[in-house]
Order: sequence, then C-alpha cells, then structure tokens
Amino acid sequence: MVGGQPALVDFVHSIVTRDGLQSRAGTSAVARHGRGGLLGPIRRIVTPPNRVSERHAAQLLETLARVAHRPVVLVVGGGTVGNGAEALYTSDHVGVLGFDIYSSPSTAFIADGHSIPLSDGSVDAVWVQAVLEHVLEPTRVVAEIHRVLRPDGLVYAETPFLQAVHEGPWDFTRFTESGHRWLFRAFERLDSGVVAGPGLVLSWAADHLWRGWARSETAGKVARVATAWLAAFDGAIPERFATDGASCVFFFGKRSERTITPAELVAHYRGSQRPGGA
Repeated sequence: MVGGQPALVDFVHSIVTRDGLQSRAGTSAVARHGRGGLLGPIRRIVTPPNRVSERHAAQLLETLARVAHRPVVLVVGGGTVGNGAEALYTSDHVGVLGFDIYSSPSTAFIADGHSIPLSDGSVDAVWVQAVLEHVLEPTRVVAEIHRVLRPDGLVYAETPFLQAVHEGPWDFTRFTESGHRWLFRAFERLDSGVVAGPGLVLSWAADHLWRGWARSETAGKVARVATAWLAAFDGAIPERFATDGASCVFFFGKRSERTITPAELVAHYRGSQRPGGA
C-alpha cells in the first residue's frame, strides 16, 4: 500500500522503482496541473476543450449502454482525468477503473501498463489518452489492453505525433497516424484520425524556439500563450492534409482476433501524399 492505494507493480521489470514510489508516498514524480486555479484560464487557452475525445467518449458510452451487465471502463494512465474524458466519470451507467504509476483521487490502484494486474477479458472498454508516448514498449502495453478486454471490447487511444518532449525523462516515442494504426493492428478500426493539427504544432514549436533562444522555460510559456491562436487554423485544414502534420492522432476500435496485414496498413494511409506527388 502506497498513498492509500495498492501498488501492483512488478518492480524487477518496471521503470517504476519501489524506493522512488515509497519516497514520494505514491505521488507523481512529475508536477501535475489541472485546468483550475489562478492559472486555469491560461491553461484553457493553451489547451482548449478536446472535442474529438468528447465525441468518442459519448460514442463509447452509447455503445456500452447496450451491454447487459454494468460495463467497466479501464483508464490506463488515469492519474488525471483526460481532456474530453469527463463524461466517463460522470456517467451512472459505467464503472470507471483507473490506474497509473502514481496514486491520485481518480485511480484505484498503482500499476505499470506493461503488466496490467487484471485477468483476461475482464473489462468492456479501455481509455488510454496521452499515455503511450510515456511507456517504454507501446506494443506490449497495447497487447495487455487486448488481453484484458472482453471479446468485441472497445479501445480509445490518443498519442502525439509532432509534439516536443514533455514530462522530460519519461517521454519516449511518437506515432504517425499510420504507425498508430499498426500499433493497434489487432483491433478492428471504427474510427481514427487527427486530434489536433499543424496549427497547434506551430504553437508548440514557438514555445521551444523561444525557451531555447532565451534559455528560459518562462519565455517559452509566454510564446505558447501568444501563439495559441494558431490552433484555430486547424479547423479549416482538411483532415487528409492535417494527418501528415498532426500534433496528435487517435484510434477508436474494437478488439479483434484478426491482425491487419502490412498491405492493409499501406492502403489505410489517410494523408495527402500519393505516389508521384499527386
């Protein structure tokens, strides 16, 4: 028990250490900021409501409403409630079971996604938002998601493509939209695409340009706020163009016993580039 929650971690094979977890009393090694407080309005400008995740949370809940039993949604990396995921937590029709590598009011236990401490086929849906860039082996985590889902269970995932490093030493990888589809190759695609496009990418780039030039994180944050308006252009960019320069991509799918082929992955490509530059 750490921070009032069970720590179900295989410390031998995890990036999480027993000593580190105990020394922090189960709290996060990274500073976490909500959308409230004095800086809340500024954070909401920089990170506006995520309408893509809101839409898919509603779709997920609508699908689960047809399940005979009370469905369980497992939130991988649920230490904070994801932007747009609030409806999952306020629904009276599903049970939310969240975990992360630290304890928080929105988690039930501490665990590592590489080894989810749940039995096979035990949950109806999995929500994994802005998490897979922070795990060492995303393919293993997705295999664990596949394992714990019931047949035809649902998964919703959001993962960065063109974003600068965040959470410092705990940031490891990025995915194109096609690469993200291959990551979830053992799932039937219901929907996939862009969460945020090139406008937001430019704002992130301005942040890191100015923090590097001024040798100041504060200067970067000021630049990020000053250029937040660039994200408004994303709404006018057709998705096939936004796909190739997306800040973040998503996948919404259903557990399958079939894996897509490499040829199917190539055919899946949703961007604007075609052979011969057409």
